[in-house]
Amino acid sequence: MMNWFGNKPAADRGQQAELAAQRYLSQHGLKVLQCNYRCRHGEIDIIAKDGNFLVFVEVRLRQNPRFGSGAESVTKNKQNRLVKTAQHYLSHKLKREPSCRFDVIEALVDPNGDWQLTWLQNAFQE
Repeated sequence: MMNWFGNKPAADRGQQAELAAQRYLSQHGLKVLQCNYRCRHGEIDIIAKDGNFLVFVEVRLRQNPRFGSGAESVTKNKQNRLVKTAQHYLSHKLKREPSCRFDVIEALVDPNGDWQLTWLQNAFQE
């Protein structure tokens, strides 16, 4: 298997994927509000505004698509942690509760080093 990332640590690769996802969302009209929101329940990679929706985005880096999609790697347990983290964000950061959705961005780097991003809107429900 070809290693497109060289010897970069996994955290660096994940950060690159999140930056690519932020640019992608911005290019598609979303306003990125916060990145890497953390609380005791977990972390949300990107929080963005899409019209009237507050969007909680999980970025899943895949080095090889043969091992399943990024969306498939967001297990029910991970979904529950994302929901609890989103609820924490809403209760501590906002005065009113907007319409929300949970999206997943699958990030794959091709052999040329180009990002291939797949945006799955409303990937799962609370």
